[in-house]
Amino acid sequence: MSAANITKSQIGQHDANERLGQIQGHMGSADSQNGAPISTAFSAEVVPQAPEDPLFGLMAAYKKDTDSKKVDLGIGAYRDDSAKPWVLPVVKQADDLLRKDPDLNHEYLPISGLADFTSASQKLILGKNSPAISDKRVVTLQTVSGTGAVHLGAAFLSKFYTPSTPDAKAIYVSSPTWANHNQIITNVHLPLKTYPYFSKQTKGLDFDGMYSTIEQAPSSSIILLHACAHNPTGVDPTQDQWKKLAHLMRQKRHFPFFDCAYQGFASGSLATDAWAINHFVEQGFELMIAQSYAKNFGLYGERAGCFHFVAAPSPSAQDEVARVGSQLAILQRSEISNPPAYGARIASLILNDEGLFAQWEEDLRTMSGRIKEMRKALKEHLVRLETPGSWEHITEQIGMFSFTGLDEKQVARLREESHVYMTKNGRISMAGLNTGNVEYFAKAVDGVVRGSQ
Repeated sequence: MSAANITKSQIGQHDANERLGQIQGHMGSADSQNGAPISTAFSAEVVPQAPEDPLFGLMAAYKKDTDSKKVDLGIGAYRDDSAKPWVLPVVKQADDLLRKDPDLNHEYLPISGLADFTSASQKLILGKNSPAISDKRVVTLQTVSGTGAVHLGAAFLSKFYTPSTPDAKAIYVSSPTWANHNQIITNVHLPLKTYPYFSKQTKGLDFDGMYSTIEQAPSSSIILLHACAHNPTGVDPTQDQWKKLAHLMRQKRHFPFFDCAYQGFASGSLATDAWAINHFVEQGFELMIAQSYAKNFGLYGERAGCFHFVAAPSPSAQDEVARVGSQLAILQRSEISNPPAYGARIASLILNDEGLFAQWEEDLRTMSGRIKEMRKALKEHLVRLETPGSWEHITEQIGMFSFTGLDEKQVARLREESHVYMTKNGRISMAGLNTGNVEYFAKAVDGVVRGSQ
């Protein structure tokens, strides 16, 4: 290009680029010492790349799969018989009522949450006539679902629990347990230990191993227990086994911490699913409860839950509850300030209205009933196919999840050959099965089991 053809705008652009280069050069000089660039405080040695969350990674892989027969058995969320998310009819009713409320606003809730919601949650988990409630031995804070409740309890224990035996300041969790338990507990710097739970031989509860480990644990250890519908195994102790565990833990002065994510969803009965918790309360335990409304209300994204501290019967119980509650409020304030309102308002409307509550119980029976039907159908298909092995555990387990007994290689083959998505440990979400895919899944399982022999 000749000099005559260079425009004023091109000259201006050239000058601007030259000036920008000069500025960047000056900045580079200012950001270095002796010619060496300033290094980050967060190098790969200090902050290594974290692995992808396996469950959410599984969800992403399923969404990318374009096969028409793909089956999602990974995520723990209820699906109807058309494999669609199901908004409970009672939740739709409550949502309509809430939206029509002329006084509805978006103001902050108190630090401890919506009072009508927390008081109703106490009655739901402990029973309307609970002596612990009438004696004012319970303090409750609304939390960010069950995850937030487990975290709040663990954070409190990490800061304040001082057993006479130093080795006892550890939380024992079942092996296996919900994967997030491990992360929550270690993130608040509490030692983590395990007790045996699932028997690979029987595909049921290893009660002897569980009992023995809890018996040998240092006195005053913290024992985290799944109240019902154990995640990931679907295996629960019987009421007689719960009684034996409670007796042992009283002898050992262990501290129970219950995680209850499936009340009413497991058996279809709210009272049945809370039986273990109430038995421990009746035995005079001081204990904690994490309560989630994600599964039993289908309020997954609304993050509604509660944390309960129950003091043992004593003349100073009310004072203890007041002191514990004050410290829980400080922990809550420092982390979330105050909990989210909308899901709690929906749940509160239902819990505090007799007609809506009755409809909710019917919705719970619908969900738990469909899952029971899928357990029965899956077992029948596997038996009809004469799939090697025993499949009694499919119907003996309870709740959303089932530990199939399939190993990691078999799970990988199911994904590669049949586009079935499930966690590597062989857990399936029974809610992902329906009348349209249960036979397909059974045949796929039959194929990988036979292929492994």
